Amino acid sequence: MDIGCGTGDLLAALRPSEGVGVDLSPKLIDRAREKHPDLQFIVADAESLDAPELRNRRFDYVVLSDVVGLLPDVWAAFRALRGVCGPRTRVVLTYYNFLWEPLLKWGERLGMKMPIQQQNWLGMQDLENLLELNHFEIVRRSTAQLLPLNIPILATFANRYLSGMPGLRHLALTQLFVAKLAGSGGPIPTREYSCSVVVPCKNEQGNIDEIIARVPEMGKWTEIIFVDGNSNDGTVEAINRHLEAKTRPRLSLIHQGDGRGKGDAVRKGFAAAQGDILFILDADLTVAPEDLPKFYAVLAEGRGEFVNGSRLVYPVEDQAMRFLNSLGNKFFGLALSEILGQRLKDTLCGTKILFRRDYEKIARNRGFFGDFDPFGDFDLLFGAAKQNLKIVELPVRYHARTYGETKISRFQNGAELLRMTVHAFRKFRSAH
Repeated sequence: MDIGCGTGDLLAALRPSEGVGVDLSPKLIDRAREKHPDLQFIVADAESLDAPELRNRRFDYVVLSDVVGLLPDVWAAFRALRGVCGPRTRVVLTYYNFLWEPLLKWGERLGMKMPIQQQNWLGMQDLENLLELNHFEIVRRSTAQLLPLNIPILATFANRYLSGMPGLRHLALTQLFVAKLAGSGGPIPTREYSCSVVVPCKNEQGNIDEIIARVPEMGKWTEIIFVDGNSNDGTVEAINRHLEAKTRPRLSLIHQGDGRGKGDAVRKGFAAAQGDILFILDADLTVAPEDLPKFYAVLAEGRGEFVNGSRLVYPVEDQAMRFLNSLGNKFFGLALSEILGQRLKDTLCGTKILFRRDYEKIARNRGFFGDFDPFGDFDLLFGAAKQNLKIVELPVRYHARTYGETKISRFQNGAELLRMTVHAFRKFRSAH
């Protein structure tokens, strides 16, 4: 099976005894059927694979060749992939190395490469993480094509012998994974938990209706807890209208009072939460509430114990993240990965979830780092690492704000985050 098969040339080159190609474009599928009438081609979305022709079918090999960069939701595509895989299925996945991005753009301008739309920023660790979150295990990882130009002798030597060597393999153009279903390949083990979604808000009146309508019901039950930071734009009145109308069950409002900052609001919300799993959802809706079930699945299926959203995988909407903010996020991700000993790509994404029992341990030991994080992101990450929780990241799409203004001051808040990073370095080093 070839997902994202285009006109079917790759599938035909593999000479399968039974070959099925899948693509979202009816025009490409029509062309593939004309070129390769001995193969079967199906119009279907890679993120669902819900075509009737694929129902109850399993394949020996499933190929995704350079298709993941174009998918709006790679997590969903890997989830759907399980439906066409059996215990002995091998998934072959290739994608290009983003170190080559400047050269590839240059090649497009010179007419040496076909132009393509902006793609997802997926490194090998990102792909491995997304596969593991969906209960695949890696059988083999490799790289190829150190020299993708047709230079006689030199290209053959570099691509055949040098592209896999230590020190050079990370420079190769093509990244390759072979994966299989983890364990026996049976149904995903899961448990049902109750959920508390804490929404810190200040002057977000225009987003309240959408939050209440769009937060999905998860697990046994889901509660939404708004924590208002002394809004003056009608946010409290908007929430109260829903409380009075009983728009949905388990909806509540907490007033932050004299407390300041998102970190304080989150702690007040967590203290009032009754659910087994605690969620943070920013009221600006830059991360879609519809993504929350993916976070829930990570904990319910035992793939992690603390889930941190990452906005640095998919392309962001215009004006959603300014250039300096993006640089700062990448810097703090690298710094905290080194300090905490667990990989973090985006430490400042507001969407985070963990078990309430683990948060209570973090709260009891907060004095180790000090209670001075106004945002709450570092406080939770430091605490999770101190408790040796397994931290995993889940890519999310980052949307532009449609109502209100950001509460972040790039330079002032950046200085505070830098101070906390240095403090964490000292504390973790002194602990060892």
